[in-house]
Amino acid sequence: EEIQRETAYPDGKVEKVLKNGCHLIFFPNGTCKKVGSDGKTVTITFFNGDVKQIMPDQTVIYYYADAKTTHTTYSDGLEVLQFSNGQIEKHYPDGKKEITFPDQTIKNLFTDGQEESIFPDGTIVRVQRDGSKTIEFNNGQRELHTSQFKRREYPDGTVKTVYMNGQQETKYVSGRIRIKDKDGNIIMDTKL
Repeated sequence: EEIQRETAYPDGKVEKVLKNGCHLIFFPNGTCKKVGSDGKTVTITFFNGDVKQIMPDQTVIYYYADAKTTHTTYSDGLEVLQFSNGQIEKHYPDGKKEITFPDQTIKNLFTDGQEESIFPDGTIVRVQRDGSKTIEFNNGQRELHTSQFKRREYPDGTVKTVYMNGQQETKYVSGRIRIKDKDGNIIMDTKL
């Protein structure tokens, strides 16, 4: 671009005003600030390779050169971090976080302490504040993990519970109940 005016300051800073209205400011440490002709778009290229852009809508995009990470802050408060490995994190103004991992697993961290992970195969894992966990498999099976037991629910209505002492209880749709001890020995079986 053609230079309209150039000013050198005593502190070593040099400002160039281009004919298209852009302002370029060069700092002695190697940092360069470019103010677009609209006066609202600002790009700062730092001496370490980092780049900060301020858009007319006040969106701020900061690129960390060493980490190869982009941090975008939108005017509504949403922050998005994009890492070089493909991981993307969204930090919402209300405190919720959504992380998309390189394998496309999505993890949601809610403000009340709950977590939800959605895996590429469709499996969903929800963790409550008390540590209990619900797993919904893509084949229709469901598991509940608590400090007292693990329970699997099958699409046909069968429910199998394994207690912390190792005892197993299976309830079938027919009404049959089978209980085994920790070693797998049948204690009770109500065959119908």
